[in-house]
Amino acid sequence: MSGAGATGAAVILVLNAGSSSIKFDLYAGTRELIRGQIEGLGAHPRLRAERPGDATVTAADLSRDLSPAEAGDHAGALGVLLELIRGTLPGLEVQAVGHRVVHGGIRHEAPVRVDGAVMAELERLVPLAPLHQPHNLAGIAAARQAFPEAMQVACFDTAFHRAHPWVNDTFALPLALYDEGVRRYGFHGLSYEYITEHLRQTMPEAAAGRLVVAHLGNGASMCAINGGRSIGSTMGFTALDGLPMGTRCGQLDPGVVLYLIQEKGMDAAAISDLLYKQSGLKGLSGLSQDMRELEAAGTPEAQRAIDYFVFRVRRELGAMAAILSGLDTLVFTGGIGENAATVRAAVCRDLGWLGVELDEARNAARETVISGAGSRVQVLVLRTNEEEMIRRHTAALLAPG
Repeated sequence: MSGAGATGAAVILVLNAGSSSIKFDLYAGTRELIRGQIEGLGAHPRLRAERPGDATVTAADLSRDLSPAEAGDHAGALGVLLELIRGTLPGLEVQAVGHRVVHGGIRHEAPVRVDGAVMAELERLVPLAPLHQPHNLAGIAAARQAFPEAMQVACFDTAFHRAHPWVNDTFALPLALYDEGVRRYGFHGLSYEYITEHLRQTMPEAAAGRLVVAHLGNGASMCAINGGRSIGSTMGFTALDGLPMGTRCGQLDPGVVLYLIQEKGMDAAAISDLLYKQSGLKGLSGLSQDMRELEAAGTPEAQRAIDYFVFRVRRELGAMAAILSGLDTLVFTGGIGENAATVRAAVCRDLGWLGVELDEARNAARETVISGAGSRVQVLVLRTNEEEMIRRHTAALLAPG
Protein backbone atom coordinates (compact mmCIF):
# COMPACT_ATOMS: atom_id res chain seq x y z
CA MET A 1 0.00 0.00 0.00
CA SER A 2 1.20 3.49 -0.81
CA GLY A 3 1.81 5.74 2.16
CA ALA A 4 0.81 8.96 0.42
CA GLY A 5 -1.53 10.43 -2.11
CA ALA A 6 -0.86 10.92 -5.77
CA THR A 7 1.17 14.06 -5.06
CA GLY A 8 3.26 12.44 -2.34
CA ALA A 9 1.38 14.39 0.34
CA ALA A 10 0.85 12.85 3.74
CA VAL A 11 -2.47 11.06 4.21
CA ILE A 12 -4.13 12.13 7.47
CA LEU A 13 -7.42 10.97 8.92
CA VAL A 14 -9.17 13.37 11.31
CA LEU A 15 -11.65 11.91 13.82
CA ASN A 16 -14.11 13.64 16.12
CA ALA A 17 -15.71 10.89 18.20
CA GLY A 18 -18.93 11.55 20.10
CA SER A 19 -21.16 9.33 22.19
CA SER A 20 -23.09 7.89 19.23
CA SER A 21 -21.20 9.17 16.21
CA ILE A 22 -17.80 9.59 14.62
CA LYS A 23 -17.17 12.49 12.28
CA PHE A 24 -14.27 11.94 9.90
CA ASP A 25 -12.27 13.80 7.30
CA LEU A 26 -9.54 12.20 5.18
CA TYR A 27 -6.86 14.41 3.66
CA ALA A 28 -3.95 14.02 1.28
CA GLY A 29 -1.92 17.07 2.17
CA THR A 30 -4.48 19.89 2.29
CA ARG A 31 -6.88 18.19 -0.13
CA GLU A 32 -9.99 16.54 1.27
CA LEU A 33 -10.50 13.01 -0.07
CA ILE A 34 -13.54 11.84 1.90
CA ARG A 35 -15.56 13.41 4.70
CA GLY A 36 -18.68 12.46 6.61
CA GLN A 37 -19.84 10.70 9.73
CA ILE A 38 -21.08 7.42 11.10
CA GLU A 39 -24.04 8.19 13.35
CA GLY A 40 -26.41 6.19 15.51
CA LEU A 41 -23.76 3.81 16.84
CA GLY A 42 -25.26 0.75 18.49
CA ALA A 43 -28.87 1.60 17.60
CA HIS A 44 -29.60 2.61 13.99
CA PRO A 45 -26.15 3.28 12.56
CA ARG A 46 -25.78 5.01 9.23
CA LEU A 47 -22.76 5.99 7.17
CA ARG A 48 -22.93 9.39 5.49
CA ALA A 49 -19.99 10.34 3.30
CA GLU A 50 -19.04 12.44 0.30
CA ARG A 51 -16.07 13.04 -1.97
CA PRO A 52 -15.48 16.82 -2.11
CA GLY A 53 -14.73 18.03 -5.61
CA ASP A 54 -15.46 14.68 -7.28
CA ALA A 55 -18.67 14.93 -9.30
CA THR A 56 -18.41 11.29 -10.40
CA VAL A 57 -19.06 10.01 -6.88
CA THR A 58 -22.18 11.24 -5.11
CA ALA A 59 -23.02 11.16 -1.41
CA ALA A 60 -25.64 8.52 -2.22
CA ASP A 61 -22.91 6.27 -3.66
CA LEU A 62 -20.97 6.33 -0.38
CA SER A 63 -23.78 6.51 2.19
CA ARG A 64 -25.72 3.56 3.53
CA ASP A 65 -27.54 2.15 6.52
CA LEU A 66 -25.47 -0.12 8.73
CA SER A 67 -26.46 -2.96 11.01
CA PRO A 68 -25.83 -2.74 14.77
CA ALA A 69 -23.44 -5.66 14.31
CA GLU A 70 -21.36 -3.57 11.89
CA ALA A 71 -21.26 -0.39 13.97
CA GLY A 72 -22.26 -1.29 17.49
CA ASP A 73 -19.42 0.76 18.95
CA HIS A 74 -16.51 2.96 17.96
CA ALA A 75 -14.31 0.01 17.00
CA GLY A 76 -16.98 -1.30 14.64
CA ALA A 77 -17.46 2.16 13.15
CA LEU A 78 -13.73 2.49 12.51
CA GLY A 79 -13.83 -0.89 10.78
CA VAL A 80 -16.55 0.45 8.47
CA LEU A 81 -14.49 3.55 7.81
CA LEU A 82 -11.41 1.47 7.03
CA GLU A 83 -13.46 -0.58 4.57
CA LEU A 84 -14.73 2.65 2.98
CA ILE A 85 -11.22 4.00 2.51
CA ARG A 86 -9.91 0.75 1.04
CA GLY A 87 -12.90 0.39 -1.27
CA THR A 88 -12.94 3.99 -2.45
CA LEU A 89 -9.23 4.75 -2.49
CA PRO A 90 -7.43 1.40 -2.91
CA GLY A 91 -3.75 1.43 -2.10
CA LEU A 92 -3.98 4.49 0.12
CA GLU A 93 -2.44 4.17 3.56
CA VAL A 94 -3.30 6.44 6.47
CA GLN A 95 -0.07 7.73 8.00
CA ALA A 96 -1.53 9.63 10.92
CA VAL A 97 -4.85 9.99 12.72
CA GLY A 98 -5.65 13.29 14.42
CA HIS A 99 -8.23 13.27 17.21
CA ARG A 100 -10.24 15.98 18.90
CA VAL A 101 -9.85 15.53 22.66
CA VAL A 102 -11.88 17.92 24.77
CA HIS A 103 -9.75 18.05 27.91
CA GLY A 104 -5.96 18.18 28.08
CA GLY A 105 -5.64 19.13 31.74
CA ILE A 106 -2.79 21.20 33.16
CA ARG A 107 0.04 19.67 31.17
CA HIS A 108 -1.08 19.72 27.56
CA GLU A 109 -0.64 23.12 25.97
CA ALA A 110 -0.16 21.69 22.49
CA PRO A 111 -1.09 18.59 20.45
CA VAL A 112 0.74 15.44 21.45
CA ARG A 113 1.52 12.03 19.98
CA VAL A 114 -0.52 9.40 21.82
CA ASP A 115 1.07 6.44 23.57
CA GLY A 116 0.00 4.32 26.51
CA ALA A 117 1.16 6.85 29.10
CA VAL A 118 -0.73 9.68 27.42
CA MET A 119 -3.88 7.55 27.21
CA ALA A 120 -3.67 6.78 30.93
CA GLU A 121 -3.25 10.46 31.72
CA LEU A 122 -6.24 11.45 29.58
CA GLU A 123 -8.37 8.77 31.19
CA ARG A 124 -7.88 10.52 34.52
CA LEU A 125 -9.49 13.65 33.05
CA VAL A 126 -12.79 11.91 32.22
CA PRO A 127 -14.59 13.38 35.29
CA LEU A 128 -13.84 16.88 33.97
CA ALA A 129 -15.55 16.26 30.62
CA PRO A 130 -17.89 13.29 31.08
CA LEU A 131 -19.98 14.02 27.99
CA HIS A 132 -16.99 14.06 25.65
CA GLN A 133 -13.73 12.63 27.01
CA PRO A 134 -14.79 8.95 27.22
CA HIS A 135 -15.91 8.97 23.59
CA ASN A 136 -12.83 10.87 22.41
CA LEU A 137 -10.67 8.21 24.06
CA ALA A 138 -12.81 5.37 22.69
CA GLY A 139 -12.16 6.81 19.24
CA ILE A 140 -8.41 6.84 19.85
CA ALA A 141 -8.44 3.25 21.13
CA ALA A 142 -10.43 2.10 18.11
CA ALA A 143 -8.14 3.99 15.71
CA ARG A 144 -5.04 2.41 17.24
CA GLN A 145 -6.54 -0.98 16.40
CA ALA A 146 -7.82 -0.07 12.95
CA PHE A 147 -4.66 1.81 11.91
CA PRO A 148 -1.87 0.21 13.96
CA GLU A 149 0.97 1.69 11.89
CA ALA A 150 -0.37 5.23 11.93
CA MET A 151 0.73 7.96 14.31
CA GLN A 152 -2.10 8.93 16.69
CA VAL A 153 -2.27 12.60 17.64
CA ALA A 154 -4.47 14.17 20.33
CA CYS A 155 -5.49 17.79 19.74
CA PHE A 156 -7.01 19.48 22.78
CA ASP A 157 -9.90 21.92 23.06
CA THR A 158 -8.30 23.34 26.20
CA ALA A 159 -4.83 24.01 24.75
CA PHE A 160 -5.64 27.38 23.13
CA HIS A 161 -6.57 28.81 26.54
CA ARG A 162 -3.61 27.61 28.59
CA ALA A 163 -1.86 31.01 28.44
CA HIS A 164 -4.73 32.78 30.24
CA PRO A 165 -3.66 35.44 32.72
CA TRP A 166 -3.76 33.98 36.23
CA VAL A 167 -6.81 36.04 37.26
CA ASN A 168 -8.77 34.49 34.40
CA ASP A 169 -7.47 31.04 35.21
CA THR A 170 -8.31 30.70 38.89
CA PHE A 171 -11.27 30.44 41.25
CA ALA A 172 -11.38 32.10 44.69
CA LEU A 173 -10.67 28.78 46.38
CA PRO A 174 -7.65 27.70 48.48
CA LEU A 175 -4.55 27.72 46.30
CA ALA A 176 -3.90 24.04 46.96
CA LEU A 177 -6.92 23.23 44.81
CA TYR A 178 -5.56 25.40 41.99
CA ASP A 179 -2.26 23.55 42.19
CA GLU A 180 -4.16 20.26 41.92
CA GLY A 181 -5.77 21.46 38.70
CA VAL A 182 -9.04 23.00 39.85
CA ARG A 183 -8.93 26.00 37.55
CA ARG A 184 -10.61 27.59 34.53
CA TYR A 185 -9.56 25.68 31.42
CA GLY A 186 -11.86 26.99 28.69
CA PHE A 187 -13.00 24.85 25.77
CA HIS A 188 -13.78 25.04 22.02
CA GLY A 189 -10.14 25.97 21.62
CA LEU A 190 -9.74 24.28 18.23
CA SER A 191 -12.58 26.40 16.88
CA TYR A 192 -11.14 29.61 18.33
CA GLU A 193 -7.70 28.75 17.03
CA TYR A 194 -9.07 28.16 13.52
CA ILE A 195 -10.96 31.46 13.51
CA THR A 196 -7.89 33.31 14.76
CA GLU A 197 -5.66 31.73 12.10
CA HIS A 198 -8.26 32.42 9.39
CA LEU A 199 -8.41 36.08 10.37
CA ARG A 200 -4.62 36.29 10.49
CA GLN A 201 -4.55 35.20 6.84
CA THR A 202 -7.57 37.15 5.57
CA MET A 203 -8.07 40.12 7.93
CA PRO A 204 -4.76 40.61 9.77
CA GLU A 205 -5.88 43.85 11.41
CA ALA A 206 -8.83 42.06 13.02
CA ALA A 207 -6.59 39.19 14.16
CA ALA A 208 -4.19 41.61 15.81
CA GLY A 209 -6.90 43.54 17.64
CA ARG A 210 -9.42 42.98 20.41
CA LEU A 211 -11.58 40.11 19.31
CA VAL A 212 -14.53 38.24 20.80
CA VAL A 213 -15.53 34.97 19.14
CA ALA A 214 -18.94 33.53 19.96
CA HIS A 215 -18.97 29.79 19.26
CA LEU A 216 -22.71 29.15 19.48
CA GLY A 217 -24.07 25.67 18.93
CA ASN A 218 -25.26 22.65 20.89
CA GLY A 219 -22.14 23.42 22.91
CA ALA A 220 -21.63 27.16 23.32
CA SER A 221 -18.99 29.47 24.69
CA MET A 222 -17.30 32.80 24.03
CA CYS A 223 -13.64 33.75 24.03
CA ALA A 224 -11.83 37.06 24.46
CA ILE A 225 -8.74 37.15 22.23
CA ASN A 226 -6.14 39.92 22.18
CA GLY A 227 -3.40 39.87 19.57
CA GLY A 228 -4.22 36.27 18.73
CA ARG A 229 -3.99 35.10 22.37
CA SER A 230 -6.88 33.83 24.46
CA ILE A 231 -7.18 35.93 27.62
CA GLY A 232 -10.68 34.97 28.77
CA SER A 233 -13.37 32.35 28.23
CA THR A 234 -16.92 31.85 29.43
CA MET A 235 -16.23 28.17 30.16
CA GLY A 236 -14.32 27.08 33.22
CA PHE A 237 -13.31 23.88 35.03
CA THR A 238 -15.71 21.79 32.93
CA ALA A 239 -17.75 22.31 29.77
CA LEU A 240 -20.81 23.17 31.90
CA ASP A 241 -19.97 26.78 32.69
CA GLY A 242 -20.94 30.02 30.97
CA LEU A 243 -23.63 30.13 28.31
CA PRO A 244 -26.70 27.88 28.32
CA MET A 245 -26.33 25.15 25.70
CA GLY A 246 -28.46 22.50 24.03
CA THR A 247 -28.82 20.36 27.13
CA ARG A 248 -26.26 21.91 29.52
CA CYS A 249 -27.21 24.55 32.07
CA GLY A 250 -24.32 27.00 31.73
CA GLN A 251 -23.46 29.27 34.66
CA LEU A 252 -25.06 28.07 37.88
CA ASP A 253 -24.85 29.19 41.51
CA PRO A 254 -23.02 26.29 43.24
CA GLY A 255 -25.54 26.66 46.03
CA VAL A 256 -28.10 25.09 43.69
CA VAL A 257 -26.01 21.91 43.65
CA LEU A 258 -25.86 21.91 47.45
CA TYR A 259 -29.64 22.37 47.56
CA LEU A 260 -30.18 19.44 45.19
CA ILE A 261 -28.01 17.25 47.44
CA GLN A 262 -29.34 18.37 50.81
CA GLU A 263 -33.01 19.04 50.09
CA LYS A 264 -33.77 16.85 47.08
CA GLY A 265 -31.58 13.92 48.06
CA MET A 266 -29.98 13.74 44.61
CA ASP A 267 -26.68 11.92 44.20
CA ALA A 268 -23.79 12.83 41.90
CA ALA A 269 -25.08 10.72 39.01
CA ALA A 270 -28.55 12.29 39.12
CA ILE A 271 -27.16 15.82 39.34
CA SER A 272 -24.75 15.15 36.48
CA ASP A 273 -27.61 13.89 34.32
CA LEU A 274 -29.69 16.97 35.19
CA LEU A 275 -26.97 19.53 34.50
CA TYR A 276 -25.46 17.91 31.42
CA LYS A 277 -28.43 16.29 29.68
CA GLN A 278 -31.75 17.75 30.91
CA SER A 279 -31.05 21.47 31.14
CA GLY A 280 -30.17 24.29 28.72
CA LEU A 281 -32.50 24.98 25.80
CA LYS A 282 -34.08 21.56 26.23
CA GLY A 283 -34.86 22.05 29.90
CA LEU A 284 -36.09 25.63 29.54
CA SER A 285 -38.34 24.92 26.56
CA GLY A 286 -39.54 21.48 27.55
CA LEU A 287 -39.39 20.82 23.83
CA SER A 288 -36.01 20.59 22.13
CA GLN A 289 -32.32 21.42 22.29
CA ASP A 290 -32.35 22.38 18.58
CA MET A 291 -32.55 26.13 17.96
CA ARG A 292 -34.21 25.53 14.60
CA GLU A 293 -37.05 23.63 16.23
CA LEU A 294 -37.44 26.27 18.92
CA GLU A 295 -37.63 29.08 16.37
CA ALA A 296 -40.25 27.17 14.40
CA ALA A 297 -42.31 26.16 17.45
CA GLY A 298 -43.70 29.57 18.31
CA THR A 299 -44.63 28.54 21.87
CA PRO A 300 -44.08 30.84 24.87
CA GLU A 301 -41.75 28.25 26.41
CA ALA A 302 -39.64 28.03 23.25
CA GLN A 303 -39.40 31.81 23.01
CA ARG A 304 -38.38 32.12 26.66
CA ALA A 305 -35.59 29.61 26.07
CA ILE A 306 -34.35 31.64 23.09
CA ASP A 307 -34.65 34.88 25.07
CA TYR A 308 -32.56 33.46 27.91
CA PHE A 309 -29.91 32.19 25.49
CA VAL A 310 -29.68 35.63 23.85
CA PHE A 311 -29.60 37.38 27.24
CA ARG A 312 -26.67 35.28 28.40
CA VAL A 313 -24.74 35.84 25.15
CA ARG A 314 -25.22 39.60 25.53
CA ARG A 315 -24.21 39.47 29.20
CA GLU A 316 -21.04 37.50 28.44
CA LEU A 317 -20.23 39.75 25.48
CA GLY A 318 -20.12 42.67 27.90
CA ALA A 319 -17.83 40.69 30.20
CA MET A 320 -15.49 39.71 27.36
CA ALA A 321 -15.33 43.32 26.16
CA ALA A 322 -14.46 44.41 29.70
CA ILE A 323 -11.63 41.86 29.83
CA LEU A 324 -10.31 43.30 26.56
CA SER A 325 -10.84 46.96 27.61
CA GLY A 326 -12.89 47.44 24.47
CA LEU A 327 -13.86 45.59 21.33
CA ASP A 328 -12.74 45.79 17.71
CA THR A 329 -14.25 42.65 16.14
CA LEU A 330 -17.08 40.28 17.03
CA VAL A 331 -17.28 36.91 15.27
CA PHE A 332 -20.26 34.55 15.25
CA THR A 333 -19.48 30.90 14.50
CA GLY A 334 -20.79 27.41 15.29
CA GLY A 335 -24.11 25.92 14.18
CA ILE A 336 -26.29 28.63 15.74
CA GLY A 337 -23.80 31.44 15.23
CA GLU A 338 -23.41 30.66 11.54
CA ASN A 339 -27.06 29.94 10.70
CA ALA A 340 -29.47 31.67 13.10
CA ALA A 341 -29.77 35.21 11.73
CA THR A 342 -32.54 36.06 14.20
CA VAL A 343 -30.33 35.11 17.15
CA ARG A 344 -27.46 37.24 15.81
CA ALA A 345 -29.85 40.18 15.35
CA ALA A 346 -31.20 39.80 18.89
CA VAL A 347 -27.69 39.62 20.37
CA CYS A 348 -26.58 42.78 18.54
CA ARG A 349 -29.76 44.81 19.14
CA ASP A 350 -29.19 48.10 21.04
CA LEU A 351 -25.44 47.53 21.36
CA GLY A 352 -24.53 50.94 19.97
CA TRP A 353 -22.99 51.79 23.37
CA LEU A 354 -20.43 49.05 22.66
CA GLY A 355 -19.87 50.24 19.11
CA VAL A 356 -21.93 47.48 17.43
CA GLU A 357 -24.32 48.39 14.65
CA LEU A 358 -25.82 45.57 12.59
CA ASP A 359 -26.75 45.75 8.92
CA GLU A 360 -30.05 43.84 8.95
CA ALA A 361 -29.96 43.06 5.23
CA ARG A 362 -26.42 41.70 5.34
CA ASN A 363 -27.28 39.66 8.41
CA ALA A 364 -30.37 38.16 6.79
CA ALA A 365 -28.33 37.35 3.67
CA ARG A 366 -25.69 35.61 5.82
CA GLU A 367 -22.85 37.69 4.42
CA THR A 368 -19.42 37.51 6.01
CA VAL A 369 -19.47 41.12 7.21
CA ILE A 370 -22.82 41.89 8.82
CA SER A 371 -21.99 45.16 10.59
CA GLY A 372 -23.23 48.47 9.24
CA ALA A 373 -21.03 51.03 7.54
CA GLY A 374 -20.99 53.22 10.64
CA SER A 375 -20.26 50.44 13.13
CA ARG A 376 -17.11 50.98 15.21
CA VAL A 377 -16.99 47.21 15.81
CA GLN A 378 -16.69 44.89 12.84
CA VAL A 379 -19.19 42.01 13.10
CA LEU A 380 -18.45 38.84 11.12
CA VAL A 381 -20.02 35.46 10.44
CA LEU A 382 -17.35 32.83 9.83
CA ARG A 383 -17.60 29.09 9.39
CA THR A 384 -15.36 27.29 11.82
CA ASN A 385 -13.39 24.20 10.81
CA GLU A 386 -12.06 22.22 13.74
CA GLU A 387 -11.16 19.29 11.45
CA GLU A 388 -8.83 21.48 9.40
CA MET A 389 -7.15 22.71 12.57
CA ILE A 390 -6.62 19.11 13.70
CA ARG A 391 -5.17 18.27 10.28
CA ARG A 392 -2.67 21.10 10.53
CA HIS A 393 -1.53 20.07 14.00
CA THR A 394 -1.23 16.41 12.99
CA ALA A 395 0.73 17.27 9.85
CA ALA A 396 3.14 19.35 11.94
CA LEU A 397 3.87 16.42 14.26
CA LEU A 398 4.15 14.04 11.32
CA ALA A 399 6.67 16.23 9.50
CA PRO A 400 10.32 15.15 9.89
CA GLY A 401 12.40 17.22 12.25
